[in-house]
Amino acid sequence: MFTSINPATGETLAEHEELDADGIEMALSRAEAAFQSWRNTPLDQRTALLSAIADQWEANKRHLAETAVKEMGKTLAAGIAEVEKCIAGFRHYAEHGPRYLEPTTVKTASGHAVARWLPMGPVLAVMPWNFPYWQVVRFLAPTIMAGNVALLKHASNVQGCAALMQQLASAAGAPDGLFQNLAIKSDKVADIIADRRVVAVTLTGSEGAGSKVAQAAGRALKKVVLELGGSDPLIVMPSADLDTAAKTAVTARVQNAGQSCICAKRMIVHADVYDAFLDKFSAGMRAVKIGDPMDEGTVMGPLSSVGQRDTVLEQVERAKAAGARLLFGAEKIDREGAWMTPGVLVDLDPESDVAKEEIFGPVALVYKANDIDQAIALANDVPYGLGSAVWTKDEGEIERFARDIQSGMTAVNSLLASTPEAPFGGVKLSGHGRELGPWGMHEFMNLKAVMFAGEGERTGPQAGD
Repeated sequence: MFTSINPATGETLAEHEELDADGIEMALSRAEAAFQSWRNTPLDQRTALLSAIADQWEANKRHLAETAVKEMGKTLAAGIAEVEKCIAGFRHYAEHGPRYLEPTTVKTASGHAVARWLPMGPVLAVMPWNFPYWQVVRFLAPTIMAGNVALLKHASNVQGCAALMQQLASAAGAPDGLFQNLAIKSDKVADIIADRRVVAVTLTGSEGAGSKVAQAAGRALKKVVLELGGSDPLIVMPSADLDTAAKTAVTARVQNAGQSCICAKRMIVHADVYDAFLDKFSAGMRAVKIGDPMDEGTVMGPLSSVGQRDTVLEQVERAKAAGARLLFGAEKIDREGAWMTPGVLVDLDPESDVAKEEIFGPVALVYKANDIDQAIALANDVPYGLGSAVWTKDEGEIERFARDIQSGMTAVNSLLASTPEAPFGGVKLSGHGRELGPWGMHEFMNLKAVMFAGEGERTGPQAGD
């Protein structure tokens, strides 16, 4: 049994039945049957389904957003923005998916070869709660377009969101078994990965969860894509627009109550502008409006759970014990639910254990760097490498950061955000593989070489044509 609890009030919202062994077997059988049909579905039918799903999401935008607000605490404005991003994701693959699947012809010594993208089968997605829709859609939309089928193991606290997504796909006309929500706990994941009918797995989550899924996939010799979070740096150089940089840094730390993998958590500021930036950033963090996530004026609501809030507070205490100064905030708010205030830590030893961790909440670490070399060294001095952001008007510095920061993504003078068009993913302990764009679709496809003797541009029919 899964229990949905409103983190803003502590109220129990609903209970969801866990899928038993027979239910899992039925789901896997439906997925296998669905793939045998969907893999040969014409591309125009796949794009039509994606467009129809987007229409269903558009018609149910507020209901989707409110469900996320109630289950994991994001603000209503953030929930609506997430749903709109998902709609854009479905429409992106409906528009561009056929182009991503076009075959490529190359000459060979004896003739020519055609490289074709073919679907593989049912793909399992193990997804987290912090963006309960977008994390799923950036897997689901390309999976449908590719001709694969999707199995979702969602986080236990957002089962309402998961069920709603499946309902809307069915309402849009998705064939039975094409997209199924598996209401299961983590202890069932390894067996599902091992099942012959599941061809690959993708996970967004913690390093520990990623390691377990990767081990299970490795034992079964199956493809895996991992997005495992990070401790993203935001570097501010002397030429930066400090007002905009500070405002963006505040947004990075408090949007989604600081529970975002790719938003900056460590502010690395050049000594020449350190004091000025810290003053502006601190003023912005102090001014954040905390309140009912359903209110339009609220900037930050509760964290996703009391347990998550307490984990962040415990990290703050360890940082202080390691020599950091807490300038303000990072305190529990005395009310029912998972509430805390934003906080700023300075002077933390970058070699301390807590400095190497991801703080998944509205607390910022601020470091001073004497030059660009020290800034890059600090940025890279963690085991993660997901995203990064740099604030500078110097083209030479931009090139250095783009080349030398160890991350999968770098935002220049802007807030880092995922987008359907660009590859998303990290390096080091932030995982491997990519989502979104053609790259995300191709991760779970068979790039098949069809060899022909002699000259010519023959490609043969593409799967789904």
